[in-house]
Amino acid sequence: MATKSNKSPRLKSGRKRARQDAKLNAHNSSLRSKYRTAIKKVEKAVAAGDKAKATELFAQMQSIVDSIADKGIFHKNKAARDKSRLSAKVKALGAATAAA
Repeated sequence: MATKSNKSPRLKSGRKRARQDAKLNAHNSSLRSKYRTAIKKVEKAVAAGDKAKATELFAQMQSIVDSIADKGIFHKNKAARDKSRLSAKVKALGAATAAA
């Protein structure tokens, strides 16, 4: 596991690289959080049994997941897998509601 050392780079280019890395890390962390939150919202709606809200949130989640996967924050296959699994849950919710 990489640990942050107390040493700062000596070269100007190294100091700049460290600044850029910190900024990029913060941005990527924000995008990862947005991705995970979108998925959790859909799962929460499915757990509550709210088909209409789950469908609406799923549409929003697809857009967020695709854009973040395009940026390379998460692998495209992971994004596709997450969308597929949630789609199945939302469809199953519709089938369960129709059967009841």
